[in-house]
Amino acid sequence: MTTSTYTVTGMTCDHCAMSVTEEVSEVAGVADVQVALESGLVTVTGDGPVDPADIRAAVEEAGYRIGD
Repeated sequence: MTTSTYTVTGMTCDHCAMSVTEEVSEVAGVADVQVALESGLVTVTGDGPVDPADIRAAVEEAGYRIGD
């Protein structure tokens, strides 16, 4: 298991957090996604290494950005 944390910008409500959770959950290898709306932190747990580019693409598909 691997865990990575990302800061996602633009989330303002529970619906935003749910959208990010749904999109990131669909990335191959992702086992769990936890979103802390107040801080913008998204913690991704994978069965093995998960490509950060895939996480970024999923967050962008949900309509948000990962802070650089």
